[in-house]
Amino acid sequence: MGLPVSVLARGAGADSAGAAGAVDLVFAELHGVDETFSPYRLDSAVSRLARGELNLADCSEEVREVAARCERARTWTDGLFDATRPDGSWDPSGLVKGWAVERAARHLTGPGPAPDGLDWCVNAGGDVLVLAPSGEPFVIGIQDPADPQAVAAAVPRAGGAVATSGTAARGAHLYDPRTSEAVVTRWLSVTVIGGSLETADVLATAAFVAGDAWAATVAGVDGFEALAIASDGSLARTRGWPLLSPPG
Repeated sequence: MGLPVSVLARGAGADSAGAAGAVDLVFAELHGVDETFSPYRLDSAVSRLARGELNLADCSEEVREVAARCERARTWTDGLFDATRPDGSWDPSGLVKGWAVERAARHLTGPGPAPDGLDWCVNAGGDVLVLAPSGEPFVIGIQDPADPQAVAAAVPRAGGAVATSGTAARGAHLYDPRTSEAVVTRWLSVTVIGGSLETADVLATAAFVAGDAWAATVAGVDGFEALAIASDGSLARTRGWPLLSPPG
């Protein structure tokens, strides 16, 4: 995935060897995902598919699974998300990060070396997965897209996901799959919260591509809410988004 990943443990045993071992398993699995799915690695399956050296049918089961998930996401977003780029190449980056983090997080809460009952917060390039059996929320900051060093808002999460799509991290890099043209919108970012990081990641992309229809796009998926930040710095939220809180 080529993105910075951090894992925070909270609770008795957070600094134990068992917790550290669980984190090592998470990083090892994510490293393997990067080797398979990164479009920036010449030897990845994604790059080999793009060059025509592989057919999807010849790929590993996990690559075929991600391809199927991408196709389902294209369907349920009505084409606002599409892993097929305008040049015809396949880039599942908009889905695979959330899918991979959720899958790897089983090492933190399932059978394994980590002590039971720890709270966890996994941050993968700004998209966050929270697992807090204590019920005590982590407060997740939402980056100001006009000032990467600033926080525009914060949202408490005791479980589930926070995912953002927009121009802050990578500039204007998103396109509308329906037109194959670059997205032009007054919104600089859309942040989505909900139970699944994979779904939140896809939905944030789809909502950003939708422009002024971002709120309606999110409202079409049960259990998810969103916050959008406009180019003038104003914030807008869907009805179920927690009350906006000031940064800090």
